[in-house]
Parts: sequence; C-alpha cells; structure tokens
Amino acid sequence: MAPDGDGRPGPRRSPASATGGRTATPEAVRLPNEVTSFVGRRQAVAAVKHVLSGARLVTLTGVGGVGKSRLALRVAKDLRRAFPDGVWLVELATAWDSSQVAQSVAGALSLGDWTGRDLQELADHLACRQALLVLDNCEHVLAGCCMLANELLSTAPGVRILATSREPLRSTAEHVWPVPPLPVSAVDGPDADTSPRQSEALMLFEERAAALIPGFTLNDGTRAAAARLCQRLDGVPLAIELAAMRLRALSVEQILDRLDDEFRLLTTGYRGASPRHRTLRATMDWSFELCSTAERALWARCSVFPREFDLQAANRVCSGEGLTEHDVFEGVAGLVDKSMLIRVEGCGRARYRMLESIREYGRQRLSEAGEDALLRRRHRDYYLRLAEESDVDSCGPRQDELVRRLRAEGGNFAAALDYSLTEPGEARTGLRMAVALWFYWIACGCLGEGQRWLDRALSLGTAPSGERARALWVAGWIAHLRGDTVASVALHGQSRDLAWRPEDRTTLTRAAFLGDEQLWADNLLRALTLLEQARDRRGVQGYWPAPALLTFALGFPAAELPGEIDSAMAFFSECRVLCESMGERWASSWMAWNIGVTWWAMGDPDKAYEHARDCLRTKAELDDQVGIPCCVELLSWVAAWQSDSRRSVVLFGAAEKMWKPLGRPLLGSEVLLKWSRESQVRSREALGDQAYDNAYQEGARLRRDEIVAYALGERTSSSGVTSQPPAAKDEPLLTKRERQVAELVARGLSNKDIAAELVISRRTAEGHVERVLTKLGFSSRTRIAAWIARQKEN
Repeated sequence: MAPDGDGRPGPRRSPASATGGRTATPEAVRLPNEVTSFVGRRQAVAAVKHVLSGARLVTLTGVGGVGKSRLALRVAKDLRRAFPDGVWLVELATAWDSSQVAQSVAGALSLGDWTGRDLQELADHLACRQALLVLDNCEHVLAGCCMLANELLSTAPGVRILATSREPLRSTAEHVWPVPPLPVSAVDGPDADTSPRQSEALMLFEERAAALIPGFTLNDGTRAAAARLCQRLDGVPLAIELAAMRLRALSVEQILDRLDDEFRLLTTGYRGASPRHRTLRATMDWSFELCSTAERALWARCSVFPREFDLQAANRVCSGEGLTEHDVFEGVAGLVDKSMLIRVEGCGRARYRMLESIREYGRQRLSEAGEDALLRRRHRDYYLRLAEESDVDSCGPRQDELVRRLRAEGGNFAAALDYSLTEPGEARTGLRMAVALWFYWIACGCLGEGQRWLDRALSLGTAPSGERARALWVAGWIAHLRGDTVASVALHGQSRDLAWRPEDRTTLTRAAFLGDEQLWADNLLRALTLLEQARDRRGVQGYWPAPALLTFALGFPAAELPGEIDSAMAFFSECRVLCESMGERWASSWMAWNIGVTWWAMGDPDKAYEHARDCLRTKAELDDQVGIPCCVELLSWVAAWQSDSRRSVVLFGAAEKMWKPLGRPLLGSEVLLKWSRESQVRSREALGDQAYDNAYQEGARLRRDEIVAYALGERTSSSGVTSQPPAAKDEPLLTKRERQVAELVARGLSNKDIAAELVISRRTAEGHVERVLTKLGFSSRTRIAAWIARQKEN
C-alpha cells in the first residue's frame, strides 16, 4: 500500500479506475519515522536510480540493519513522478511463506482478498500500467518473489521492481546492488583521516544523537571516541542509531567501553520499527533463522577468524564434526549470498570477512554449541603451520607474494599468538610461532608488533630451550633494526650463550650471523670475526636462508671500515650472485642499498643514486617498510649534493614520517645520522628556513605510494614542481641477471630451458621472467623479444 505521510498505511486506493483509466499523480512515498534520517547514500541513490532506468528488476542486498529499506524508499520517493500509475510499497515481513507474496502485492494495490486467485490475473491487471513496486524484505519468501517478478516482467512491460533482501532473488532479469555499510573514518595509523567529521557514519551518529538530546554536538573531546565507536560498529546504520539512543544515559566513551557485549547494550530501539529491527539481537536472530543448518554451523565457526580468511582456511578450521569440506564450500557461498560474509579480493584469491556484529553473534552461537575451545585451537594450529611455512619459503623468487599473504593474515596471526600465550601449557608453542613469523615482523615492517609479541612470549617461556634461544635472536634483530644497538647486543649475547647449552647448531650459526650489530656498536674486530665464522659455517652446510643473506647485506657497512672498500665490494658481489641463483630479492635489495651507501661514502653520488633507485623499486614491490625510508634517505642526500635542495627536503620529510612508527631513523647508525644531518644543513642554508619548512611539510603529507613515486621521479609534487632525480649514466631498467633472462626469452627459450642455461631452478627462472614482464610493462614474451631487438639497434 502507498504509505502516508507518517509512514503508516494510508487509505487504500486502486492504481487504476474500474474502466482502466490512470490514477492521478500518486502521493509521495515517504520514509517511515524510524528512518527519517538519511545521512550519506546520495551517490548510492543516484546510482540505483540510474540502474533502475535500464533494468526492470533491481535487488538491494546487504546485512540486516545496513539500510536497504531506507535506500529503496528514498529511491522510490525520487522516482514517484516517473510512474503515472503509482509507486507502491509491498511490505513482506509479515508474509509467512511464498504463497503470501501475491496476496501482499494485491493488498498494497487495494485489490482485495487475493486468496486462491491466479498470479496471472495479477499480472494481467498490471499489464498496461506504468508502476514501481518496492518489494521490501524478500529474504524469507525468495521463491515467491522470484515467481512474481518473472511473471510481471514478462506480462507487464511498464512495471519495474525494486526489491530489498539479504540475498538475491535469483531471477534471470535481476540486477543485484549490494548495499555496503556507511564509510567510517580511519582514526589510527600514520595515514589516518584527520577529519573524522566527514565520515558518513559519524554524521549519522551525531544527527540521531541531536534528535534525541536537543543541542547535542560532537566536539574535539568526543569526536575521536565517536569515530572509534562507529568503526567498532562497522558503519552499520541500525547499530549506530541504537548506540546513539544510549546517549540518554551514557557518554560516548562509556558506550565504547561497553561494546564488548553489544547485543546487550544495543537493546533499545524505536517503537515504530519492525520487531526484528528494534534490537541488534533481533536482527541477527532473524538472519540466523533464514540460514540452513550447515550455514548456521559455519557462521558460528567462522567467527573464530578475527578478520579476513580464505576458503582453504575455512576448510581446515571449520570442517569436521558434522561439516564436510563440501558443506564448507557451499556454506561459504550461501553466507555470501545472504550477506553474512563479505567477499574481498586479496593475494590473488577470494577472501571473506564478517562485520563485527555478525562475528560477535557467531561467537555467542559457537559458545552455546560448546565448540569455542576446539575451534580456537584448530585456528591456532592452522596459522602456526602457515607461519612455519613462511619461514621455510622466505628465501626464494616469490617473496612479494609471501609478503602480501602475511599482511593479509596479520589479524589471524595475532589471534593465534594470543591463544598460545593465554591458554595453559601452550606458551612454548607461542614462542615457536613468534619466531617463525620473523619474516612478517621484519620484511613487512611490523617491528613494534613483533617486539611486543616476542617480549610477551619470552616472559612466559623462561626455561632454556632452542625456541627461547631463537626468540632472543629474532628479538635482538628487531632491536637492531629499530636502532636500539645496546638491546640488540645484549639479546644476541643471551641467544649465543643459551644456544651452546643444547648445542643448537642452527641457532649458533644464526647468532654468529648477527655479528653485524657489533659493527654498529663500533666493535669492528669482533664483528668481522663473527661474520667470517658464519660464512665458513654456511659454506660447509650449504644452506643459506634469508636471515643469513640479510645479515651479510647489512653486516658489512664498508663505509665504516677504512681500507676495506675493495674487500667489501667483492663480498657484496659474492652475496648478490648467491641471491640471484636462488631468485632472492629482499636480502639482495639490502645489499644494493649498502653498496649505494658505500659509493656515497667514497664520494660518488651518481653510483649511490643508481643503487638506491634500484633498491627502492624492489623494496616498493615487496612493500618493505624498513627498507623504503632507508632508500629515500639516501636519495635525499644525493639530491642535496646535486644542489636540488627542495627535492632533498621533501624526501627527508617523507622519510622522517615513515621512521616514526618504526623506531630510531637509519637503524640508529651514528655515521648515517651524521650524513643525514649534514645534508639537511646544506639544504636549509640553500633554501632558507621558511622554504625548508614548507618542503619538509610537503614530504610529511605524502602517502607511501606517493613518496616512492616522487623519489623515483614519477610524480609531480603538490607545488606543481616535477620531481627530477639526477640522470644516471646508462641507467639499466633491468638487473644484469634479468637482462640475461630477457635475452634468452628473446631467443625463444622456455622457462625450463632458461633454468638449464643459467643453472638455476625452474621456479627461479619463472620468477625472473615475471619480474621482467612487470618492469617492462609487458603482458607477453613476444614483446620482450621486440624490446631486446630495439635495444640492440640503439
């Protein structure tokens, strides 16, 4: 029925006269009282109206409380003049099965009792009409809605249907439009939104609070807490409105503190709302009852994942005890259709996540089923295996893929570690996992997080063991990268002393590799002795993991060793050849950086630039958050030497911003810090204080991707000045090994043949070919051949 001004049913009237004539212009479709607010969504309204102009059936899908009905009603209101025979709201919440759908439509159109009458008659009645039907809340009568839509769309060409449902109708004519939660401002992190007032979710919270408490407004003291509250509620309008109602009794901060059990807190709704929308719990109960038995079990079990997960993880963790892997696959698909799971892309595969309110409801159901402890342990075991696999795979040609995978699973690693360090008897396993994740802590730049987990694990696992010795070693390495040389030396000393007790040769060898921190502590003789021992030991064992390679990459800062330059360069060359033979890029890029620093110390900034630029490209591809600012710093020094003072200061400001969450700049090296200060003094003298400060602030405002682009000369600064890096002599786009591979591709060799020609593994050859294609921007091997031909002509 067409709703009247206050959202309640108005007088019934026929969409057409008895003689078939058209009605007068229909009344405006108005929003019910409980959804009179309509913050945001303006772009969504315009988009849905555009889709509806070309599609005759559009279904708005999304989780309960996300605002599907609100959006549909606003679209209907805007379109009322486009449909001479009316815009009609068909509320299906009270229909108890699919046979009631036609009766509900007939009732909305004031056609009287439709019991026992054919659907065809309803279609014939609308055959010559131009009307919009809004079918609201279709999820529990999907079959009936689909039958109705198919019949009307084939018989009544002037009728269009706008449906709301938690899953699609599955009609062949259907256009599905997912309704996401309201955008929420980021309130944490280096690139956080500094204007949370612009968040649509925050605007809704403030508007609803002002409607309940006259004069209410957010201020500087409450805005950040309100933004965190909206984040915690995932931007779901219903949850935000229910939370705003609690402001009658609680402050914003108190509401945020009490959200651990949001289903108890958010229990007061609007009397005019439908029963299932009066509390968050009622909304979740409604959705849960619409799921199959397998989907309900899977919903509860998937709540053990704190963030995203993929299908493989769901299979390993959630199958068993009544669910087969096929049940999990079908259940995931069903929960995606019902908007209980949101599909996201990542790591080259589909991943899934739950809104926090849905996850919390699932946790409660999991606990009620008595499966909480079992699923948490399964979750820990799965991510322990993943962590240990990452340790094994950390030195190879697909490190960029490994970095992306580890980043995507960060929340799951944290949950698994928390389980191990809180569950009685699991502390040693937690220590083992924290060590296995060294590549995540270090290569992905999660130094602070890694330090916190290792400190926590070490405080629990105090008994002498190989795990403890290795944990001390990783903790010392992290301290070294954060610029805390004193702590690094102490932790590595403890690691070596402890490793002797169980004669842990692996840990002894690793501890020996960490002779580099002795260099940074100015104990050159001790450092060189340890490095030589490590090299000899690895030469015998024939195994070079990424930690070993990185130690050599950072462990021989030749700039600090007078008279050792030639030896250092030979040493670096040996290590880079070793890296290339394995397709390793991460440690190799650190060697490139160290070579660049060495050339800088020798007074050759052009060569320093070449190596820093090549290093930065690789580190950007690997998203190495420690390595990127190191490269940007070196490029800043080169710019200062080249008298490009403004560029130097922009780069310095950008590097300073990146160092803040990591630790002391430039790994705490006094020599490197001295060179950095000298470069900035030179630039300040050239620019003057005001211009220097402006350039510094510009660099500090750049995002990470913008910093990399600017440093490589691929971005124009906000001032309109194009970044111009110094031109490198005979600048190579590809490394020497990549050039070899490109030439072999041009000769028509397969990856297998390239591997045989260069005496490397086939996997390594594949990695080289992929990087050549990426760097050259090509999609086929034929284009590589053409590029090589042009290079030879030139």
